[in-house]
Amino acid sequence: MRNQILQGSVSLDHVHVLLSCPPTLSPSKIMQYIKGKTSRKLMMEFKHIERRFWGRHLWARGYFVATSGNVTDEAIAAYIRGQDGAEPSDGDDRFQVTPPS
Repeated sequence: MRNQILQGSVSLDHVHVLLSCPPTLSPSKIMQYIKGKTSRKLMMEFKHIERRFWGRHLWARGYFVATSGNVTDEAIAAYIRGQDGAEPSDGDDRFQVTPPS
């Protein structure tokens, strides 16, 4: 089993991601990897972010993780798709991740 993003939503102040990962990976390792790789890529691609956050953390320290044992993956994906209500008019304030069909 490999890691896979099933659904995601990026808002101005938080991110929702539904992942499929093997049980051998701990949530803390997964989050360490996601935060590390994304902050490195963002800082390399957008130099103004690198200047602003040099020597500091891009991501907040905490995170929330839950397993999907009592709820279906489809219900969680629908919840993530519905975050923040309607799409902003300019479309730039939100980013959706949807798996390929």
